[in-house]
Amino acid sequence: MHLCTASADKSVKVWSIHRQKFVYSLNKHVNWVRCCKYSPDSQLILSSSDDKTIRLWDCRNQDCVQTFTEQGGFAGHLDFHPSGNCFASAGTNFSVKIWDLRMKRLLQHYNEHTSAVKKVSFHPNGHYLISASEDSTLKIFDLLEGRPLYTLNGHRGAATAVGFSSTGAYFASGGADEQVFLWKTNFDQVDGRDSVLLTTRVRQSVLKEHHPNETYCSQRYGAGDAVCDSMPQVPPFASAQSHVTSTAAAEETLLLDGEAQSRRQPYRERPSQKIIQYREMAPHMEVVDSPQTAPPRPPSNIPASSSSTKENEKTKSESGHLPTQTPPGLAETLENILTQLNILTQTVSILEQRLTMVEDKRGGK
Repeated sequence: MHLCTASADKSVKVWSIHRQKFVYSLNKHVNWVRCCKYSPDSQLILSSSDDKTIRLWDCRNQDCVQTFTEQGGFAGHLDFHPSGNCFASAGTNFSVKIWDLRMKRLLQHYNEHTSAVKKVSFHPNGHYLISASEDSTLKIFDLLEGRPLYTLNGHRGAATAVGFSSTGAYFASGGADEQVFLWKTNFDQVDGRDSVLLTTRVRQSVLKEHHPNETYCSQRYGAGDAVCDSMPQVPPFASAQSHVTSTAAAEETLLLDGEAQSRRQPYRERPSQKIIQYREMAPHMEVVDSPQTAPPRPPSNIPASSSSTKENEKTKSESGHLPTQTPPGLAETLENILTQLNILTQTVSILEQRLTMVEDKRGGK
């Protein structure tokens, strides 16, 4: 077992905990090294420095295998994603960035803080990231949807430390006000199947209070960098009744103002009308385009020849009609499909709002 340390002598040093001895040093930074972190598998080391670079080191040969360059500041803190495939950096230029180690490029860039970011920490499930800043706030980001989720105000000075518990049920924060706060991670209790519907009010409050003219995630990048804004994932099939109720409650908060409503309402009415038509047809499953009629009954003056003739007529009469009831399994599947169509409609509407705000912002410049 080893320990790595960052030093003002421009080096990263690795120590053996068992032997309590120095093992080797990593020397390629040209300024004070602010932070260093082991990867989850302990095969790699990340380090950030005042020279505005982030270096990735291979512990097997003690060599730098990748260098990431910061713009407008340096990364004061780093944290590996639980998967080990990417990492987050806290910048003195007020930014929080997500970097991909496989593609060796920038994935997401958040400019939500108004002062230097001191610490970042991934939730154990890898879906959320929390940051602490000198602006005295903590911010939680939804990495799957690429947007800020919560802003927490509690410290009366700079928030200088933050971290999740091993289970992710709690996180703690510390600040210059000499206070340590323990928080309960309530956002992790939200069912992922309802994330598209239940977060519409959060979207509205974040936009109105913090970003009236911006998208949900203010992403900026320079030449050579790429930003990937993850779309909300389509949830698996669930009970139709719960989703229909959630959809009705969420539709009230999807549109932010009258202008957006006038633009989007015609688009959203057409899918809903189709869904209603399918919903009315599903329980019966009758063919209305080509109705079948029962065969004519024989005249009363012609006696039935035999019992076999009556059976044939009964068979013909029954074969002339389709079943009037749908099997329970098929009806439930259709309801689930309709539920997913409702959710997809909500998701497309949200994405269109984001595109509209970007267009309005660019048109105003």
